Amino acid sequence: MAGLAFEGPNPDVDVLDGINGLAKDAPQWVNKAMEYIGEYGLIAGLAVLCLIAWWSARRRPGAAAAVAGLVWAPLAAGIALLANIPIRSFVERPRPFKDHAGLEVLIPGKSDFSFVSDHATLTMAVGVGLFIAHRKFGLIGILLALAEGFCRVYMGVHYPTDVVGGFALGTAVALLLAPLAQALLVPLTTAIGRSKLSWLVCAPGVEAAAGQDADGSRVVATGSAMRRGQKERDKDLAA
Repeated sequence: MAGLAFEGPNPDVDVLDGINGLAKDAPQWVNKAMEYIGEYGLIAGLAVLCLIAWWSARRRPGAAAAVAGLVWAPLAAGIALLANIPIRSFVERPRPFKDHAGLEVLIPGKSDFSFVSDHATLTMAVGVGLFIAHRKFGLIGILLALAEGFCRVYMGVHYPTDVVGGFALGTAVALLLAPLAQALLVPLTTAIGRSKLSWLVCAPGVEAAAGQDADGSRVVATGSAMRRGQKERDKDLAA
């Protein structure tokens, strides 16, 4: 299929020229920093954010469900990247520097197709996955994903619509498959919380356990909270 960029007036190309034009006027050290940030730094930042979120989730009531939600974030990114393989092969959009001379390309030599951006897809899938599990960490993740999208255009390796398409794909996968993922992952993290690997799910001294609510629905709570509830019930019976 032909590329999506055409000759003549094109808002996509205009935005590309405007953002990439910043790189032409920037000092070399700034462009070098943007190269590493856009290629590796923001993804590494999201990985660190996921670890911080996991460390925090282990100490929360309902740790098994919280950790299951966080596990979904990187899994959603992986699934979104796999979904992007046939999309890129079908669209076959060349990189912008192949069709438009004069761009400041910070990472030359990329020969794969441009639509949609893998980096934008991955980072937004992680950001939205984090948002589903934890609002504060998720907002930070989404901001990092937006910064990644800006960097890809600044570096001259993607059109803005490549980035927008990646954001849409990552968001769709993270949101639409979240209920199924949670249904599969919560029992798994609950079982891990009861095993010798419980530290992966719960902080030391907090045991994840699953039970039934009064209406028969599944609930996940920490062992310490359940023990406190049992003590309160014992007191009521004694009175």
